[in-house]
Amino acid sequence: MKINIQKIEPFRADGVVYHADTCLPLIDAFQRNKLKFKALARHTYPGDRLDGNTLGLNSIGYWDANEPQDWGLDWHRNEGIEFHFLESGTMPYSQENKEVLLTPNHLTITRPWEAHKVGNPNIGMGKFYWVIIDLGVRRPHQDWVWPDWITLTEEDLKQLTIFLRQNEKSILKTDNKIRNCFKRINVAVNTDRNGSNASRIRLLVNYLLILILDLLKTEDIELNESLTDSSRSVQFFLKELDKNLSEDWTIEKMSRSAGVGLTRFTHHCKQLTNLTPMRYLTMRRLEMSKKILLEKGNLTVSEVAYICGFTTSQYFSTVFKKHEKCSPNEYRKRKLVRKSLSAYPET
Repeated sequence: MKINIQKIEPFRADGVVYHADTCLPLIDAFQRNKLKFKALARHTYPGDRLDGNTLGLNSIGYWDANEPQDWGLDWHRNEGIEFHFLESGTMPYSQENKEVLLTPNHLTITRPWEAHKVGNPNIGMGKFYWVIIDLGVRRPHQDWVWPDWITLTEEDLKQLTIFLRQNEKSILKTDNKIRNCFKRINVAVNTDRNGSNASRIRLLVNYLLILILDLLKTEDIELNESLTDSSRSVQFFLKELDKNLSEDWTIEKMSRSAGVGLTRFTHHCKQLTNLTPMRYLTMRRLEMSKKILLEKGNLTVSEVAYICGFTTSQYFSTVFKKHEKCSPNEYRKRKLVRKSLSAYPET
């Protein structure tokens, strides 16, 4: 199969850029004949191209690994909801703070832009499927918009959406109906030629959603509306902030990036961190600066200040001294001296 990848603009919030996974380790493993792989996809996802009849379906396919593997998919995010299914073998899988070993008939649910990884660090041997559907959201509190070819009744789709959004259960043991559905997806993906199986794929995805709804109805699931509250979007933003501390942040820019109004953003930030947004930002920048001062001894104080997002080295030094009771250079010297002394224990 020819690996065909098209570029797509990443999702950009003010100051934060999110890239959907490109599955480069999988592509490399396939090209080295480490496993079988077949997918239909669009955007950055590898595989033969999906056509306009399945807009909103971003990737559907499988890999089949029947020998030990030397690769894995490290922490990444997808812009849509993703369902994984393991038909055979075992598969290390992690999602947010959960780490499990999947066994046959396990189904995983990954919500839009939820961090997850496959492998620890390498994937296991097994046949592993996925379906990724873009729901047009980038924040937990935003309403999901399913593709218009999803034909569940309004009531069923509403119930499915509530089940998926208002609980954190992400790993389910399934039955033969779901297993057989994925096996039929296997056939449809394998035999598709330039969209020839679009109708079958649409039917199978709809059937899969019905089966998942039936399964969720039988599970002991406790719904929690707070999972769709704007506080989740603020929490999500704060987790990403450490990767973007050099950005020229204002409180307005932070609230826009989180997709939440200024007043609600300030309220949620105080609730989550016990600090105002700008105070929290300053504290994160200081923590980052202390780490860089010790790990990057070749960098000047001005360079550290710039990397951490402080407007000037003078302002950085003033803020640093206020919190640490010493200058950045003094902090670096003291810590390095202590480190060198600890390397020579008393005899």
